[in-house]
Amino acid sequence: MAEPESELTPRPRTVRMSGGERRAQVLEIAQELFASEGFHHVSMDDIADRALVSKPVLYRHFPSKLDLYLAVVDRCGADLIAAVERAVAPIEQGPVHRGDGQAVIAAIVRAYMTFVEVAGESSGLLFESDVTRDADVRKRVEHASSVAAARCAAVLEPVTGLPPADCEVIAVSLISLAQGAATHRLRGTDPLASEHAADLVTRLAWAGVQGLVRADFSYDE
Repeated sequence: MAEPESELTPRPRTVRMSGGERRAQVLEIAQELFASEGFHHVSMDDIADRALVSKPVLYRHFPSKLDLYLAVVDRCGADLIAAVERAVAPIEQGPVHRGDGQAVIAAIVRAYMTFVEVAGESSGLLFESDVTRDADVRKRVEHASSVAAARCAAVLEPVTGLPPADCEVIAVSLISLAQGAATHRLRGTDPLASEHAADLVTRLAWAGVQGLVRADFSYDE
């Protein structure tokens, strides 16, 4: 007589990890599941099973599925913000030379292209989240893009001489352009090379921004 399957196929043993290692592992698995299935189609049971941990252990790190989702969003957002910070740092720290404006736009566009290329469908957790009905949650999900737009607007203001509100609209438009192009490239059946796509978007954006630069702006030569 055959033995029950449960005796023939032993359960995988949980690998011992430190608290920090376990949290990072759960975040990695949750990010993959949320990106591929969406928030509403993933349960804490799914995540616990994939991570080979009990639900009490999972809840010890994350009190709810929403807490876990937002932790994943924060992690993705931190990567994007860091890339944008690196892009705007040169022009903020000065000196500002001719051509630096276009270089900053190129760096921001490349930051989005690279982020989406590396994050894959996980980038949708920031750009196309299915958990945005609640205003507080929506604000958290959109935090990275808001910070990116604010950093871009701060760079534009002294160069264009436009009011902060105007620079904010321009910055949001630039971020949306870069984000849309990067997402399109990710899902395209015959995507352009990353550098070529970034160059096209940069030239398009700079053609508009260049016309707004103050005539009396003094460059450091």
